Amino acid sequence: MGPPGPSGGLASPGVISVSSERFEQMVADALDSLPPDLGRAMDNVAVLVGDKAEGRALFGLYEGVPLTRRGTYGGATPDRITIYQDTICERCTTEAEVVAQVRKTVIHEIGHHFGISDARLKELGWA
Repeated sequence: MGPPGPSGGLASPGVISVSSERFEQMVADALDSLPPDLGRAMDNVAVLVGDKAEGRALFGLYEGVPLTRRGTYGGATPDRITIYQDTICERCTTEAEVVAQVRKTVIHEIGHHFGISDARLKELGWA
């Protein structure tokens, strides 16, 4: 089963193509749309754009130690959030849908950085 479409149900394959530069700007815009306090609270995390997750149909992936589970964390490599361009574009049919899905995915993965579970993100409408 693939990832959900923008309306929550499974989407049929999309037809939208977005340049790498435009997609990266969408990710940057999503990050810029965060409340300033939330952005300042993020610690040692890099947000990247990838094509597709290997072997899985994911819109995004958080890799790291959530803030709620960190002890002494000095000198650690940054946590990583990867937003998958091809997977998102394959599920969207308009640029507006891509923008909305990118924002939702960025917020979802940042939620994991803050220690929020998939179940709670779903309750909040970000899964």
